[in-house]
Amino acid sequence: MLSKLRTLGLKGLDGFDVAVEVDLAAGLPSYSVVGLPDASIKESKDRIVAAIRNSGFDFPVKRITVNLAPAEIKKAGTHFDLPMALGVLASSGKLGKKAARVLEGKVFIGELALDGSLRPVVGVLPMLLSLRERGGASVVVPAGNAAEAALSGLDCLSAGSLKEVAGWLAGEVRLTPCVRAVRAGRPAALGDLSEVKDQAFAKRALEIAAAGSHNLIMIGPPGTGKSMLARRFASILPPLSDEEALEVTKIYSVSGLISPSSLITERPFREPHHTISDAALIGGGPHPKPGEVSLAHNGVLFLDEFTEFSRGAIESLREPLESWKVTVSRVKETVSYPARCLLVAAMNPCPCGYFGHETRECSCTPLQVHKYRSKVSGPILDRIDLHLQLSPIKFAEWEALPRGEPSAAVSERVAAAMSAQKARFRSGTRANAFMGVSEVREYCRIPEGAAGILETAMNKLGFSARSLDKILKISRTIADLEGSRDLKRTHIVEAMQYRTLDKATELVAG
Repeated sequence: MLSKLRTLGLKGLDGFDVAVEVDLAAGLPSYSVVGLPDASIKESKDRIVAAIRNSGFDFPVKRITVNLAPAEIKKAGTHFDLPMALGVLASSGKLGKKAARVLEGKVFIGELALDGSLRPVVGVLPMLLSLRERGGASVVVPAGNAAEAALSGLDCLSAGSLKEVAGWLAGEVRLTPCVRAVRAGRPAALGDLSEVKDQAFAKRALEIAAAGSHNLIMIGPPGTGKSMLARRFASILPPLSDEEALEVTKIYSVSGLISPSSLITERPFREPHHTISDAALIGGGPHPKPGEVSLAHNGVLFLDEFTEFSRGAIESLREPLESWKVTVSRVKETVSYPARCLLVAAMNPCPCGYFGHETRECSCTPLQVHKYRSKVSGPILDRIDLHLQLSPIKFAEWEALPRGEPSAAVSERVAAAMSAQKARFRSGTRANAFMGVSEVREYCRIPEGAAGILETAMNKLGFSARSLDKILKISRTIADLEGSRDLKRTHIVEAMQYRTLDKATELVAG
């Protein structure tokens, strides 16, 4: 006897329809799964046999063949357990005649425990959102995925066990509708910007970076507050919009990092250790998964001790910082993940950390300093808009200075500047940092009296044409923070202060 059910597969962040066909035939007892299943699906046999028996059903002693169609696409994941188990029960006549009508058009997702209970699985939200785009259907998911499934807007029901689903198909049990949870999100930002004393120049740079989505690098001796500033950066970013929240939640769902409260509403802040592998940073693996750069999508990727990351890891950031996506290619599949994150990097000026320090002597040779800084290549620096040189704060200043401006006040200005950019750009551009050549020409016209300054920067300080382009973009963000329609000379002058590593003498003099 043959039975057919619907479920979903996942490729990257896109779901696709999968037909589960189960055939029971006479012959020696066997159980085989075809249709390019991965190891987790092949191992499902033992879970399904135990789950069916522990749910009060007899497992059929037949020649069982399970086909996952379309057969040319590789399938992965434990969420195929429930539809395959239901297919076995339906083919053996254990569910009754009414079940055949109920099964039609329904989509089933879930992993089975040996006792027949349903366990939550990863990737439910992206699968259901893709299903909604194709017209939608009624879906049955594990109770642990109920809040996540509700975000899709589909007609979703949750169940706690295989026996409960079987009872529902027979009309004996009612399943619980999935209800969207209250917007809870991730933990709030790590501290407030007001906790950082002095470093007014750095705080201003953080505000500009947040308002225009400009990547940022901080260079300074130990103890100057680089990490403290970076960890409070997320506190000045506005909350995610509904669209952005769904994008982030999809990525965390695929990675198995989504919380029971479901929707992520706070911008991600990711801080990987410098020993991280290239694949963990960018994404990859036998079955490609999102890396840290994608987990930081619509948020912040903080790379502390930037020069201690492997050269391969640093260079692998080139394409994501330019195209805002990561494409992972394997022999049989290619998947893409979004990676529109804001990079904040921090590094010491030399191996010992005290090159250029006012009171502590540097023990590094010029060759060591050059070798240390050369770990960050020119192409990577070209993709970082703001360069900050931080100096230690003196005791008198530390003792006398009051608490600084709170993050909430800065966040209001950032949100206003971001709203101005959203109203300005008619294309897919979201922020000043992402402007193309034509947009720079239209919205970043050089003000009167500033052309000479830019000419001096190029001819005498060694600024490149790309550097001038970055200066204009930063100037546009400064103008947006002030609510100015046109660029002013003061905006250009301030923007140039954040491009210190472009100076021809910078790598020599530090």
